[in-house]
Amino acid sequence: MSLLSNSLWVIAMLAQTASFETGSMPEGWNTGITGHGKAQWSVVSDTSAPAGSHVLRQSGEATFCWAVDARTQIQDGFVEARIKPESGKEDQAGGLVFRFMDANNYYVVRMNALEGNVVLYKAVDGKRTPLQVRGRMIGYGVDTEVPSGRWSRLRVDFQGDLFRVSFNGEHLFEVEDNVFTGPGSVGVWTKADSVTRFDEVSYGSL
Repeated sequence: MSLLSNSLWVIAMLAQTASFETGSMPEGWNTGITGHGKAQWSVVSDTSAPAGSHVLRQSGEATFCWAVDARTQIQDGFVEARIKPESGKEDQAGGLVFRFMDANNYYVVRMNALEGNVVLYKAVDGKRTPLQVRGRMIGYGVDTEVPSGRWSRLRVDFQGDLFRVSFNGEHLFEVEDNVFTGPGSVGVWTKADSVTRFDEVSYGSL
């Protein structure tokens, strides 16, 4: 297990923020799905955008939809974004992927406005499994208010086998896992019929 002081969680090198102000997907980003269905990623104008005037929007429907910066390979670092669930009858979810190996193998932490919680999962060979919250014997992620139609900030810091999740600037929980230990891509994610918007997608290496 990696033991981290609190100060290490906020030290990041080579941090960058994806820009959607060109009106198109940033260079080097790839999109796709895990499972079945079809993703529909687009860059749209949004007057409520936290930064600039354009955001990334996913309006397709699939088991899971993802968009990642394929040029970036991060082993230990962070990824965060502003996320706004827009609509969805089955789900209103938005998340962050990290140590993304391929369409079927990665970690993802997601917030869900319909369920009112934040959960961290691993996807192995296309099967998604929730990871146990550190220090708790039972439970499924952490319950917290996730507003629909409003922006929230989700972040995960990861080093070794320890992952720390923050929501709207407050530490929420930690999990431990060692399935994916090497570097991988980072990006954003949705589930099922979620229509979700993303802005200020930032990431970096420790």
